[in-house]
Amino acid sequence: MPQGEGETVRLRPPRNTLNERAVGWWRAQWLLMTAVPVVPLAVLGALIEPARFWLLLPAAVLAAAGTATAVLFPLWWFRTHRWEVTEDAVYVLTGFFWQEWRIAPMSRIQTVDTVRGPLEQLFRLATVTVTTASAKGAVRIEGLDHEVAAELAERLTRITRDTPGDAT
Repeated sequence: MPQGEGETVRLRPPRNTLNERAVGWWRAQWLLMTAVPVVPLAVLGALIEPARFWLLLPAAVLAAAGTATAVLFPLWWFRTHRWEVTEDAVYVLTGFFWQEWRIAPMSRIQTVDTVRGPLEQLFRLATVTVTTASAKGAVRIEGLDHEVAAELAERLTRITRDTPGDAT
């Protein structure tokens, strides 16, 4: 991609990984989502004797699948999520089989938001959302240490303020 007089920018994988606590955060999300159907099935299975087998069997299958997913997927996601911010753009790379590169030029950034849900707060994490004029939607960097996210939001705000362009 041309960038100026004779200068070329080459795409490379973004340098930064997410915070290691993101693995625990993702696991907690999976286990909570798993518990939503498993707990009612197990309680009903314990209370309704004629249907016990037909309620406890799916509860056990869902619990096993949810637990396996909670153990394996977050490690995989941690290894495949990368991000970086330069003076020119925000870069996010996700996925292994279906890789998605999201690049938001600083001149296109409209807003920068930091969000911390209840589980994120428990794990001292935050999500930075960079909104652009893209039809694809915002660029999200999840699983950042909450202090890193605050510094990143401040840095992005400063860079976009100083970058010429109308963000459209």
